[in-house]
Amino acid sequence: MERTLLITLTGKDRPGVTSRLFSTLAAFPLQVADVEQVVIHGRLILGVLVSHSGDESVDGVLEAVKTVADALDMDFELSTGGSKSAKRKRSHLHVTVLGSPLTPAAVSGIAGRIAAHGANIDRIEKLGSYPVTAIELLISGADPKSLRAALASEAAGLGVDVAVQRAGLHRKAKRLIVMDVDSTLIQGEVIELLAEHAGQLDKVAEITEAAMRGELDFAGSLRERVALLAGLDASAIDEVGAKIELAAGARTLVRTLKRLDYKFAIVSGGFTQITDGLAADLGIDYASANTLEIVDGKLTGKVIGPIIDRAGKAAALREFAAKAGVPVSQTVAIGDGANDLDMLQAAGLGIAYNAKPVVRQAAHTAVNVPYLDSILFLLGLSRDEVEAADAEDGA
Repeated sequence: MERTLLITLTGKDRPGVTSRLFSTLAAFPLQVADVEQVVIHGRLILGVLVSHSGDESVDGVLEAVKTVADALDMDFELSTGGSKSAKRKRSHLHVTVLGSPLTPAAVSGIAGRIAAHGANIDRIEKLGSYPVTAIELLISGADPKSLRAALASEAAGLGVDVAVQRAGLHRKAKRLIVMDVDSTLIQGEVIELLAEHAGQLDKVAEITEAAMRGELDFAGSLRERVALLAGLDASAIDEVGAKIELAAGARTLVRTLKRLDYKFAIVSGGFTQITDGLAADLGIDYASANTLEIVDGKLTGKVIGPIIDRAGKAAALREFAAKAGVPVSQTVAIGDGANDLDMLQAAGLGIAYNAKPVVRQAAHTAVNVPYLDSILFLLGLSRDEVEAADAEDGA
């Protein structure tokens, strides 16, 4: 029966540690079963699992590893085990935790809920410390639906964001991002900026807030708000467009995923007079929004054509996916309001971004920090990878 040895070296990182250890082990009749190495702020942790027939004494291996550790001024540990034929648990879920800040209490709370579900944490990896701290846990032995619900409740009390996703190729295969515009891709609501020019801000803002909470029919509320803009000079649209600010991290999100050949789309209950310019500026592939009617240089208080409402956004997602040749299961939808709900639920991954409570509860996961590029962490990308790609391109 084959036996196993787990060899662990810890100490100051330096070139040649891995090579030195394996050169030493090469003198023995061993087989490498597993290897894991991590460096945390200059301190190396190297674990090597080897197997052997069980007929030989391991004393020679122990002495050889001790000699290497002493020479490198490192600590070492060697433990023996039984047959390596027993199958290891496979990591079935990714649990991504975002915090600003991420506290020990938050990590403890998340880890405790995972343990309470009888699941095991196989690995923890830091994805980034900017713009938020992000870690990813590889989990085995948990039901995703029940764990997602439990962690969402825990995260809310701890002030962190948590996403639970199945491991596997499908996670890396997502290839279409569909984003809402107002209060998602950009800061603020375009219709409220226009209403400010028309002297109707308070009335429009009140209706907008109720619609985003799901208390009003979106199509009806849009017509009601647009009617309040009747008579506004069309030049106000250009003035509003010039003042629009993108969400923090928006350019980084688009730039990074475009490098990976993602397609991007925006779908908005706002207006093409604004979204067309955003799409051109950012290199967005597809866009769909409402169109304000303008006659003789004035807004008439009406929109042209069908209104892009809750159902319309979900239909647009499917249309964009068909154009891009991407299955809907490989799409990511991002939004903040009740009119985004159908789109978020239809996508392979629906992300509620700084959203209303009703949206956070219905989406697959939620991000409650004001950095759009933190969504990269949910796709398994690290800040180091993003910054390295930017450096190569001179961005």
